Amino acid sequence: MKGQYMKKNDEMRAEYRREDIGKGVRGKHYAEFKKGSNLVLLTPELSKIFPSNEAVNAALNSLVDVARSASGLTRRSTRTRAKAARAG
Repeated sequence: MKGQYMKKNDEMRAEYRREDIGKGVRGKHYAEFKKGSNLVLLTPELSKIFPSNEAVNAALNSLVDVARSASGLTRRSTRTRAKAARAG
């Protein structure tokens, strides 16, 4: 009986009344929206190398660590270089 009812009313109406939709809840998805999300699409070649989001995150974290350790410049060392270049 339920299947027959669903087949008969399977089409969308041209117009809906507010009572048909039900009572809305303000801010129902606000917390999830506030968390945010970063979606990144990988090329097929990269998705073979990084099969999961954990693999991608581990690789990016290690890249950040290498970049931080390689730079090794502080504000003072940068200023000293610029001063030495001007002195010439």
